[in-house]
Parts: sequence; C-alpha cells; structure tokens
Amino acid sequence: MKKRALLFFFSLVVALAFSSCARQEEKKSEMKRLIVVATLFPLYDFARNVAGERAEVTLLLPPGAEPHGFEPRPADIVRLNKADVFLYTSPDMEPWAADILKGLQNRNVEVINTSQGVIAGEGQEKLEHRQGLQDKQIHGHSDHSGAVDPHIWLDFGNAVRMVENIRDGLAKRDPAGKDVYEKNAGSTIGQLKALDERFRKGLQACEKKVLVNGGHFAFDRMAKRYGFRYVSVYGVSPDAEPTAANLVKLTKLIRENKLGYLFHEELINPRVAETLARETGATLLKLHPAGNLAKEQFDRGETFITLMDRNLENLKTGLQCP
Repeated sequence: MKKRALLFFFSLVVALAFSSCARQEEKKSEMKRLIVVATLFPLYDFARNVAGERAEVTLLLPPGAEPHGFEPRPADIVRLNKADVFLYTSPDMEPWAADILKGLQNRNVEVINTSQGVIAGEGQEKLEHRQGLQDKQIHGHSDHSGAVDPHIWLDFGNAVRMVENIRDGLAKRDPAGKDVYEKNAGSTIGQLKALDERFRKGLQACEKKVLVNGGHFAFDRMAKRYGFRYVSVYGVSPDAEPTAANLVKLTKLIRENKLGYLFHEELINPRVAETLARETGATLLKLHPAGNLAKEQFDRGETFITLMDRNLENLKTGLQCP
C-alpha cells in the first residue's frame, strides 16, 4: 500500500510539473507575439486583421487627436523602441514620423511604409479627363487642384495595396507566420473589394456631382475614384484659415449647383461649415476621413469598414443618389 501511495504521489508530482511547464511554454509563446505600432487608425485596423493572434497591435495616436498636427511624446519613443514593427504612410500625412524614426535606438524595428507602390495622384489624369465636362461647369472656387491628398486609404484600391504591404512586412519580420498573414490579408482584401463595389453601385446614379466639404482636403481620392467633384474649405492642413473671398466663392458654388447638403468632418471644428450652412440653407452631414477616431468610437470598436459604410449612406443622402 505504501509503495502504491508513493507511486501515486510521484505520478501526481510529475503530472503537475509537466502541466506547469506547459503553462510556462504557453506564456512564453504569448510573449513572443510581435509588438506592432501603427501611426494612424486605418493601419491599426488593417494590421489587427492581418496579424490576428500573432501580434499585439497598438495605435500611436491617442483617440481624438488630429493626425496632421500630432506631436509625439517621450513615452511614444519609448514604446517604439520596444516594438518589432512600425507602420506609417508618408511624410505628407505624418510629417512627424521622420522625427520618430531618427530618435529610435532599436535598429531591429521593421519599418513598413504602407504607401509603397501607391503613386501620388495615381490615376488622376484619366479621371480628370473623364470629368472634364463636369469640371468646366464649376467656376470661381479653390479646389486645391495642385495639392496631393495624403489620405490614400480613401481610394479603396490603395487600401488594398496598403494591406498587401502590411502582410509582406509582417511576414518578413515573422516568417513563421507567413501563411496566417496571407490568409488574413486575403480576407481583409475581400472585404475592401466588397466595400468598393458598394460605393460604386451606391454612387453611380447620383443627381448631384459636386461635394462641398467644410473641412480639409481629405476626400479628393475618394471623389476621383467614384466620379464626382470635390471642393474643400481648407487645404491639406485643417489649421489654415480660409479667406473671405474663398468663402464667398464657395457660397456661390453651393447656390449655383443647388446643393442641399454640406459635409463636415469628425475631429475638426465645424465652425466654418456651420457658417456656410446658415448662409446657404444647406443641411450638414458628417464624413469620416478615418485617420483617427474619437475616444467613444474607439471604445465601441468601430472599424474602417463600419466608418466607410456610414460615409456611403451620408454621401448617398448628400449627393441625392437613388
């Protein structure tokens, strides 16, 4: 009996030891997840989808911060020095990203430029030619035609390319996860292509072909992709104040085109848009550029797809689409 008891006790100790080792191995496995830091919300959302359980993805921008004027804090540099992967888009969108990279001491960080392969103004010449007659009907306003819109993800073809860049960068840093990244990227790309198709169908027969935004120059790529004209109060930076002459021209444009709706943006003070709305009798509708989210949106788990579907509904209302 004593031998049996000792054997049972020994077996129990061994089982517990193996169980403890297994738990420790699981913890080690969890600790080996990639640490990914993304500058902007679209990159954060795409990376979470592509990486799945193989990475811990965080957003550099605090919820509610306006992306263009963000100033990195010392704590952000510390966080990035612990990261395996850093995602950004371009100096035009995040002029502060270059300073962050200069300050990094960790040279093992895989830096992924998600705009790789996205040409500035890609496809604009053909679209401008196609819109030539429409453009000639719109006079006397500033549409920032010489500027390049850095919100590349709002052309969903570009968004697909960004997902591919994230997939390839993660696989380079973590070759063992290549199959997972490819599978998840394929699913995400499928969702973006379906979104693109919803926009094409929803905006193909709109009565109005002019979109006036009381915010900054953020939706030019989206407008060109779906064949309507985009005009904004501000330039690329939302900090620049519009001139009185430009406001007069925009008021005239709204009235001449009998626009019943005027758009404004999340995270930007709608003061100028409200002034134009009062002057013209237009109704205000929101558009979301998706560079960042308000805290309540972030907390309730909004995604790039849900933001864009809401944009589509407001565009269909504002452009009077069937």
